[in-house]
Amino acid sequence: MAHYFEEPSHTFGEYLLVPGYSSADCIPGNVSLQTPLVKFNKKSGEKSPLYLNIPMVSAIMQSVSDDNMAVALAREGGLSFIFGSQTIERQAEMVAKVKSYKAGFVKSDSNIRPEQSLKELEELTKRTGHSTVAVTEDGTSNGKLAGIITDRDYRINYCPPDAKVLDYMTPFKDMITAEEGISLSDANDLIWKHKINQLPVIDKKGNLQYLVFRKDYSSHEQHPLELLDKKHRYLVGAGINTRDYMERVPDLIKAGADVFCLDSSEGFSEWQKRALRDLHKKYGDKIKIGAGNVVDAEGFNFLAEAGADFIKVGIGGGSICITREQKGIGRGQATAIIEVAKARDEWYRRTGEYIPVCSDGGIVHDYHITLALAMGADFVMLGRYFARFDESPTSKLMVNGNYVKEYWGEGSNRARNWQRYDLGGTRELAFEEGVDSYVPYAGRLHDGVGITTSKIIHTMCNCGALSIPELQEKAKLTLISQASISEGSAHDVIVKNTSIHAE
Repeated sequence: MAHYFEEPSHTFGEYLLVPGYSSADCIPGNVSLQTPLVKFNKKSGEKSPLYLNIPMVSAIMQSVSDDNMAVALAREGGLSFIFGSQTIERQAEMVAKVKSYKAGFVKSDSNIRPEQSLKELEELTKRTGHSTVAVTEDGTSNGKLAGIITDRDYRINYCPPDAKVLDYMTPFKDMITAEEGISLSDANDLIWKHKINQLPVIDKKGNLQYLVFRKDYSSHEQHPLELLDKKHRYLVGAGINTRDYMERVPDLIKAGADVFCLDSSEGFSEWQKRALRDLHKKYGDKIKIGAGNVVDAEGFNFLAEAGADFIKVGIGGGSICITREQKGIGRGQATAIIEVAKARDEWYRRTGEYIPVCSDGGIVHDYHITLALAMGADFVMLGRYFARFDESPTSKLMVNGNYVKEYWGEGSNRARNWQRYDLGGTRELAFEEGVDSYVPYAGRLHDGVGITTSKIIHTMCNCGALSIPELQEKAKLTLISQASISEGSAHDVIVKNTSIHAE
């Protein structure tokens, strides 16, 4: 006979947090959102080898997580899992770009040779949109530096188009440069001392390595929670599937990936067990791999025993996911998180091993993130949320007078990510489990994440908690009725400005 869960499953929208006592120390400036990303032996006093500075990671999706998103989110303290539904070479290239990106140190991607013409220079600047161009002897980003030319050095309408770049550039002998290894702070001091807008950083042979811009230093100061590895490079994750992992992972490790996540619509499977076994057998503890998705204690214990370094929870709750509609499989996200978090705590009591739980899906409003954390999640994975920002890889369009960004599911015909839904069968999507859609454009990621984390922090103060573990210990949650949901929104008034509801 089938097993029946006695209680109905619930969503985040059916819960509220009840305020707790807030001491005088419980102010936003004292709150930490740091949270473990991968498992560790908590009983022995060990710390997780990988932490997040904010409890947010971006979803393993074509329309969300590329190298641009990974850099932007790491600057805020979160982490991206670069999508795996692409060639191994292309995914590894994205990972390598993130690892080679140094905050404030920019690889020059607008370069020209001294003997090239101003007409060629103009075509280059139109293509790249950059007003500063490095002049190197071979025209490459790491060639021997010959000079710098900016849009202030020439005017194409007044200069002969066939004139040479070398006649208008600032030559190397007249430039202020720095040697590779200089700190960002010292580079900034040189910029201000010599009243220049950019500082080329070269190696001992005079080859260009980076450019440091005056405007980028102030930007760097705005990101105190940057997520960096021991070499001060941004942390980045990569999504992998249960098919080509033995070919894909070596290239991703070589590119510098810090953590992996098996990307599947349902993780309680022999395929994930085999992938975890094979990868840990080859790399041991040197590789960190998340797994999922599951929605109950049995699924959690299965992946924990298989060696998962973190476990994702959620089936069918994503805004573009139609798995429940198509297959009748899933569970209310709040109920799933509550049960899996209890299983995680029981696992910890038995083994001393703490396995972080990631809530994936079901986040409609910012406060749902706080609810997920209070219910036991260590961090959340978000797709729609991040797809709205400038830094996502999709196009910004005008639809019905409003700016939107494209957003599609990995189970849609557009993505055709058959590996994510494969059960060892035909290597193709038999039917869609995701849709192709638009999401309202929301501007810069830095601004959006700042607002969201501020809401989380203030709510934690209302609950008397200064950390995520303390929130999970002290939180008081209440189920609410449909009438309570209506009561919680603006009602019986004519609202002048509805922007307060945009999340």
